[in-house]
Amino acid sequence: MKKLLLIGCLLSSVPAWAQTPTTSSEASALDVPQLQTFATEHKGKFHGKTINYTATVSNMHLYNDQGDVIADAVTTAYVANSKENRPVTFVFNGGPGSASIWLHMGLFGPKIVSVPSDAKDAGNAPYTLQDNPLSPLDTTDLVFIDPIGTGFSKLAGKGTAADVWGLEEDAKSVSQIVKRWVAQNNRWNSAKYIASESYGTTRAAAMQPYLDDRANPMRMNGLILISQALDYTGSTPAANNLLAYVTYLPTMAATAWYHGKIDKSSISVQALVEQAKSFAVDTYLPALFKGSLLPKAEFDAIADKLAYFTGLPVEIIKRANLRVEAGRHVKLLLADQGLTVGRLDSRYQNDELDDLDVRPHYDAASVAISSAYNAALRHYLANDLQVNWSREYVVSSSEVNRNWVYDRDGSSEPSYVNSAYSLSEEMRKNPSMHILLASGYYDYATPFFDAEYTFARYGIDLSRVTRTYYESGHMIYLHQPDFEQLAEDIQQFYRVNARDAD
Repeated sequence: MKKLLLIGCLLSSVPAWAQTPTTSSEASALDVPQLQTFATEHKGKFHGKTINYTATVSNMHLYNDQGDVIADAVTTAYVANSKENRPVTFVFNGGPGSASIWLHMGLFGPKIVSVPSDAKDAGNAPYTLQDNPLSPLDTTDLVFIDPIGTGFSKLAGKGTAADVWGLEEDAKSVSQIVKRWVAQNNRWNSAKYIASESYGTTRAAAMQPYLDDRANPMRMNGLILISQALDYTGSTPAANNLLAYVTYLPTMAATAWYHGKIDKSSISVQALVEQAKSFAVDTYLPALFKGSLLPKAEFDAIADKLAYFTGLPVEIIKRANLRVEAGRHVKLLLADQGLTVGRLDSRYQNDELDDLDVRPHYDAASVAISSAYNAALRHYLANDLQVNWSREYVVSSSEVNRNWVYDRDGSSEPSYVNSAYSLSEEMRKNPSMHILLASGYYDYATPFFDAEYTFARYGIDLSRVTRTYYESGHMIYLHQPDFEQLAEDIQQFYRVNARDAD
C-alpha cells in the first residue's frame, strides 16, 4: 500500500489529507510570458580575489510531457567573466512556497542585507545593502532558482497547481530548470552543486532521480544542505510522535541555556547538548516507550532531569506526562517574563498579545527580519540588476502552500515526508558525491539532532558527509560569527571536492 505523507515542519502543519487544492489557476489558459533577459556587468572581491562577473536575470519556459508550456521559471545567475571551466552551484530555499531570497541576500549573493547579529529586530527602512566578501563567487558561478509560484516564477500556458505544487512535481520542475539552464549555457562539463536550505534540502534530495535519470543523466558533485529536512519524523512535534520529543530535546536545552534558564558559567552549550543527546537516547526514549508502565521513581527522576534540560518547572513537566511539545516550549520557556522565543531561531524573542496561549501566534525571528530582506532584494533587483518587470516578486506564497500535495495517490495510511531514500540511492549510484550538512543549535523548525538521526539510519556513507554546527538558528547566517564560519566551511567543502576530483 502506498503511504500518505504528512507535512512535517516548515510552513504548515496541516495534514496532507486535509488539503483541498484550489482551482483558481486552472480556470483558463494562462498567459505565456515572452522570454526576457536583464544582464549587467559587475566587479567584486570575494575571499580576497577580484572577480569580474555578469549578473543575469532571465526566464525560461517549462513544459509537460505533451510539449505544452506549464510554467515560466526565473533564475538569477552570477557567472564570472572567465575562460576557466568553473563549477556552478544551483541555490534555492524551501517552504514549500519560499523564494530564494534568504540564501541570496543572506549568504551566497555578492551583496547581502545587514541585520542585527544579536537577534534583535531589524527595524524599518532604510536598510543597509552591503558587499559580501564571503560569497563563494571566487570559486563557483551561482544560479539562484525561484521555484514556480515564488519570486518572479509563475504558472503559465496550460499549467495548473497539480503540475508543479507537490513533492514529486516540484522536484521534477526544478530539475528541469537546472537541466535547461545547463543546456542553454553549455555547462555540461562543469562541476555541479546544489546549495539549499530547509524544505530546499527535501527538494534537493527528491530531485536526484530526476537529475540522474536514464534519459538525460546529470550527476551532482556535491550537496550543501543547510538546516536539513529529509525525514520529517524527527522534525514534526506532534503529541503522538514519540521520536520528536527525543530529537527536539537538545534544541530545547540549548535554548534554555541561551536565555539563562541553565547556568552558563557551569557548562558550555556544546557540552550541554552532548549531555542532552545522551540522556534523550539512553534514558528518555526508553521511558517514553514504557508510557504509563514507567515506575513512579523513574518517572520523577526523568521529570527532574527534563526540568533541567528544558528550563521549565518540574510541575509542568509532570503535568505534561514528560512530554512537552517543541511548539509549546517556545511559548513556555520565558512565560514568566511574558515573552515568546522564535521558532526559526530561538535566540529571538517577542512580546505577544496573548500570554496565556499555548502556542505562538507568529514567529519572532521571521517578523524581525522579513521586511529587511524583502526591501533589500527589491531595491537590489531594480537598481543594481536593473530588472524592470511589472510582475510581482513573491517572497513566500500562501497559494503554493495551500495547493501543495505531498502524495497525490490519496491513500489513507499516514506517514511522514521523506526524501532521504532518494539521497541514499543517489549516493550509491554516484560514489563521488559529497554532502555538507550544516545545522544550528537554536532551530525549532529542523532540529539539529534530527539531522544526526536521519543521516544515521538510511545507509548513507557518512565518510562523505561533513557535519557542522553553529550557535544560531534555522538561518545560520543571521549570526555574524556563524555566517563567517559557515562561509568558510562552504569554501573548504568546495576545496576538498576539487582536490578529490583531480
